[in-house]
Parts: sequence; C-alpha cells; structure tokens
Amino acid sequence: MKNALDLLTPARSSASSVRAKISPYLNKTTLLRSEKLDEILGAKIVVASETFQHTGSFKFRAAISVATHTTESHLVTASSGNFGAALARAAKLTHKKCTVIMPSTSSAVKIESVKSYGADVDMIDVGKVSRASRLAELAEKIPDARSCSPYDDAFVIAGNASLGFEILEALSPDVILAPVGGGGLSSGIVVARDEKKSSALVVGAEPKIANDASRSLREKKRVANESEPQTIADGARTLSLGELNFEILSDGLTEIVEVTEDEIAEAVRLLFSALHLQVEPTGALSVGALIANRAKFTNKNVVCVASGANVDAQLYAKIISS
Repeated sequence: MKNALDLLTPARSSASSVRAKISPYLNKTTLLRSEKLDEILGAKIVVASETFQHTGSFKFRAAISVATHTTESHLVTASSGNFGAALARAAKLTHKKCTVIMPSTSSAVKIESVKSYGADVDMIDVGKVSRASRLAELAEKIPDARSCSPYDDAFVIAGNASLGFEILEALSPDVILAPVGGGGLSSGIVVARDEKKSSALVVGAEPKIANDASRSLREKKRVANESEPQTIADGARTLSLGELNFEILSDGLTEIVEVTEDEIAEAVRLLFSALHLQVEPTGALSVGALIANRAKFTNKNVVCVASGANVDAQLYAKIISS
C-alpha cells in the first residue's frame, strides 16, 4: 500500500515539522464523551470538536500552515466560507492580503465572518462561473498572489494532520470518522495515522447527494459532480476530490459512508441534545455516518470529528426545531 507521506512533495516539510511550526497558533481540539450518545448509537464515541478552533472550524489548521510556509504577500482562495474565514485570519496574523471567492449561495454568517477578518469577498454565481475558473482568473490578474486550494495542497494536508496527531496522542481509536468534501481533512488524518503508525481505520462521511468522493473510490478514478450539489452540508458542496487528496485517500480510507440529508439533520440535533454542542451540518457528517450505519460500528471505539460550528442561525434553528 502506498504510504500517504510519500505523496507529499519531498521538498516540503514533513507533517510533524509543519505541526511544530503552527502549534503556537492553534487551539487544541476538544475531546467530548457522552454516555447518551453511546447508548443511542451503540458505539464508544469520542467527539473531537473543532468548533472551538480559531474561526470556528478545523480549516484554520490548514490556512495557518499555508500562510506561514509561503512567501507571497497576497493569498487568494475560493471557499463556501470556512476556509475563506480561516485564510483571512491567517493572512491577517502573517501580515498578508487576502481575497476570497464565495458562491452567492454561501450562508450569511460565513460571508460576514470572512469580511470580519479583513478579506476582500468576490461573490460569484456558481451556475454561471465555477470557483476554479474565477480563481484562475484572479490569480492571473494579481501577480504577487498565491492561489490557495482549501484541500488540494501539501501544506493544507500537513496542517490538517495536526488534528490527527492530537487525536492519536490522546486516544487509541478503532475508527476515526471524518467529513469529506474536497478531502483535505481526511487526507490530513490519514497522513497523521501513517506517520504515527497507528492501526486506526479512517472512514469518510459524505452527503449522499454529493457523493463524488465515494464514487471516486469505488471507480478507482476521480469522479466529479456535474454542478455543486445543494446539500445542507455546504462545506461538502465540492465538485470533486483534489488530485493529491484522491491519491492519499484511495489507499488511506477504509471506506466512505454516504449520509442522507435527514441523517445529517438528525446528527446536528443529536450533538445538540447529547453534548449541548452547536455543530454545522458538514461538521455533523461523522455522527451522521454512525446514524446511517450503526451496525458497522457497534461496540467499536470511534472518534467522530465535528469539523466546525459555522452555521446560519436561521438554518440551525430550523434543523434543531424540526
């Protein structure tokens, strides 16, 4: 089996050395237990919550990794919100300029979050122009800019590996369940697992209506959605896995569990009721995977990554009250 570490460009730092550089900027992940959650889902569950990370999601790990390892003075990205906000804050901390391309369907709370950190927001209609094409256009117009992928980048993956290291140094799980959009988070966890030589299985959780990653692993090639799927898990509205992410995940993931919209909403409610934890729909995908396939994880020690808390207040209220 191909080692995930070998797929990170050799000229770049190892994941553990990246971690050493970015650790002073990070909040450690919060590990939460709930007997109620165990009883309902039939597994021994620890929730690794990144809801208390800077900017409210794990994406800050990736963003500060990019910002501290690059020399360009202007960082440009395309994001539904979490990576955009994270990169905006990371740019501010490292005295760089930041521009974030955002779909017009992005939640208001995420748009305001990006702006609050001083970034310029470039709104697009993804039905008319793709994130990738607009990103390429802006990168060409701004000579001193670095085009930053939220997931398909070795520094992003190494930054996200810091979460995997924290989990594996605190716990000995049978399974780590992580949301999958572009694949940056799950790739980072696989890299950390390999570097730690852990026997933990890494399993992805993806919206059923946005199952490009699941199809890609089954077909052993990258498969793309025709358009951005409008799942409530807006952080997973990606067209496809990144190239580097696919290479890592095709060997590194045990499987991807597909989660329905109703199961995602149920997971959001369950995290609220069992742990009093506000989690955005994308962040609840890992618990949604347990709901979708309880039998697969019965009596196993499972870490569920709750990847973020940034959810529109009206949407969250609607989910919680339904």
